[in-house]
Amino acid sequence: MNAFTKPELHALSTSHLDALEEETIFILREVAAAFERPTLLFSGGKDSLVMLKCAEKAFGAGRLPYPLLMIDTGHNFKEVTDFRDFRAKELGAELIVRSVEDSMQRGTVRLAHPGESRNVHQSVTLLEAIEEFRFDALIGGARRDEEKARAKERIFSHRDSFGQWQPKAQRPELWTLFNHKLQAGEHFRVFPISNWTELDVWQYIARENIALPSIYYTHKREVVDRRGLLVPVTELTPPKDDETVEVRDVRFRTVGDITCTCPVESTAATPEQIVIETLAADVSERGATRMDDKTSDASMEKRKKDGYF
Repeated sequence: MNAFTKPELHALSTSHLDALEEETIFILREVAAAFERPTLLFSGGKDSLVMLKCAEKAFGAGRLPYPLLMIDTGHNFKEVTDFRDFRAKELGAELIVRSVEDSMQRGTVRLAHPGESRNVHQSVTLLEAIEEFRFDALIGGARRDEEKARAKERIFSHRDSFGQWQPKAQRPELWTLFNHKLQAGEHFRVFPISNWTELDVWQYIARENIALPSIYYTHKREVVDRRGLLVPVTELTPPKDDETVEVRDVRFRTVGDITCTCPVESTAATPEQIVIETLAADVSERGATRMDDKTSDASMEKRKKDGYF
């Protein structure tokens, strides 16, 4: 049934991944050399695990020159947060976790109603963590192919003293020359895998045999079909009265807050099988799986201007 054999997939994966890996390692080392207090944003998701693998190659296990930082909404999939803790401990890395729940208790985050998604409010907790630890560079796993606002962003993306992103004030990056200059209170978001695609990520996972949380692979889950999205049935996302609960074979292409992340129908159980599915996909991973990207008032560009990842 597959149009590709495993040797053909291996040949496909080796033609360009070395160059992408080399670029990522160069950027990770550049951050370590240019900034005083950098941190690597680490959720336990596939992109941050790929980035962490490159960091391990850049510096060696147990020798990361910056801590890992996770902004936890409190509504994350347990499989992912458990794997986050396991991988950080395995690598001997310092893991800092800051919670949206703590921001709510401080009164800096206020939900419009109890059922509101906390996802967009991560920006507040992130900016509080930046102030607490005086981070001057935050390394993230965003890629340009994910979403149109991210496609506009530089690899070294400047943020002002309010944590805001100004698309028209970005700095040129000709010939991979990065401008690291900061004023007091400002910081950079750095995206070492900007030039990777979802297909590249899965090819790299297959090549490097990177372990992932189990929900990235096929499993049976209760879902409801809501406007073309398979919404997982959980305490946080219960079915509506007119919806029919079904058990389907699904996997997650991207993982975030439970209240806004949906799986896709899939029987892919290995990275090689996911590579084949990704080759045939005609919708981006966020377009196929993220409820919060469907509304214009929560657009990615607006959220990034307000300090989002």
